[in-house]
Amino acid sequence: MKNTHLQHPEDSILTGDLSALDWFLSDGITSVKIDGAPAIVWGTDPQTGTFFVGTKSVFNKVKIKINHSHEEIDANHQGEVADILHSCFDYLPRTNRIIQGDFIGFGGDDTYCPNTVTYIFDEIIHQDIIIAPHTIYSECDDLRNAESSPLQYLPWSDTKTCKFVQPKCWAIDEDFDEIVAFAKQMSCMCEFMTPKQSARVQRQLNACIREGIDIDDLTQDAIAYDNDIDVNVLRLWSLVKSIKDDMLFMIRNNGPEAYIGESRCQGEGYVKSNMFGTFKFVNREVFSMTNFNQGKMSTRGTV
Repeated sequence: MKNTHLQHPEDSILTGDLSALDWFLSDGITSVKIDGAPAIVWGTDPQTGTFFVGTKSVFNKVKIKINHSHEEIDANHQGEVADILHSCFDYLPRTNRIIQGDFIGFGGDDTYCPNTVTYIFDEIIHQDIIIAPHTIYSECDDLRNAESSPLQYLPWSDTKTCKFVQPKCWAIDEDFDEIVAFAKQMSCMCEFMTPKQSARVQRQLNACIREGIDIDDLTQDAIAYDNDIDVNVLRLWSLVKSIKDDMLFMIRNNGPEAYIGESRCQGEGYVKSNMFGTFKFVNREVFSMTNFNQGKMSTRGTV
């Protein structure tokens, strides 16, 4: 499975998949979700045995955009993305693995805003490029079949040309057993949605977040009526979201200082992976709302 999109745990339960409830309580690998852009994938192409760089489009099913040279970068990309990939091709360390990370910026400064979050480092970055690696892919015969897993440890340290950002994080102990057990009981009263209904409802929920509308009982009632669905599912969605928000509040990290506007924050959020899945801890009222309205998500297309 390619790491092309991570779900919020509350969104995953709309169709009746309750894996996120066990995910909450199970140990796993938790990492800082750095708000970089674009996503960069690099390593050794299993089909050619040669080094490549690209964006998430290396995983496309039809028009695969994988670059083994500067000429292929020019043929597949343009503008800022092409400029970034040219530098990544020159400065990323060669490896026989396949790695994915987020581009933070070019060296020469201590302050970077690659998307929505502004990061302030302790000192000026002297390397040519800054990358936040987060995912490693298993060996395979075709990139489209690659299986992703969290990159727990970097296979190398910083180089003369590349600064790697991979902050450590930890959680303050808190007992969530009772509230998760209550959510499981509540799920027994729900008539869950079809995937098509869920997709439409998620668009409406995101629209509320984008516009700063409180998703309270009245809003949930209106969404349920508009889609002819069981409002109890939205009540459960709200409960699961509150569990996630409480857990997010308990996590800390040692990464660079992070700001949205002038307000200090923990960055974009965190990602946790265990046997029950991989989901993200993100404050949707802070990061997602700003990202919808001001970040590159509000203007960029697919690359």
